[in-house]
Amino acid sequence: QLQLVESGGGLVQPGGSLRLSCAASGGSLIYYAVGWFRQAPGKEREGVSCSGIGGRSTNYADSVKGRFTISRDSAKNTVYLQMNSLKPEDTAIYYCATVAACYNHYDEADFGSWGQGTQVTVSS
Repeated sequence: QLQLVESGGGLVQPGGSLRLSCAASGGSLIYYAVGWFRQAPGKEREGVSCSGIGGRSTNYADSVKGRFTISRDSAKNTVYLQMNSLKPEDTAIYYCATVAACYNHYDEADFGSWGQGTQVTVSS
């Protein structure tokens, strides 16, 4: 089925920017809602942003509104997460996943394919 690979993570100073990519193979992302999730040390997994089926809608966690932007490039079958004004509390492993729809809360049954994750570290 669908395979997802995240990339673009790294070490960045507070206030810096990073763009994460979620590249899909084995199918077209246009048929899926795609979410970005993160898990920080000692924290539960958190939904960061979501792009609805066909990219018709987006949502963001309150903690990243105004700083992060989710987008799609259908030609590259890739979903991006542009992260600006990064804060140390953004440090986490970031994952993308196909989801049934963009919800406020996700159950395990809502998830389809997961990527392997990419580490984002925001530190001076």
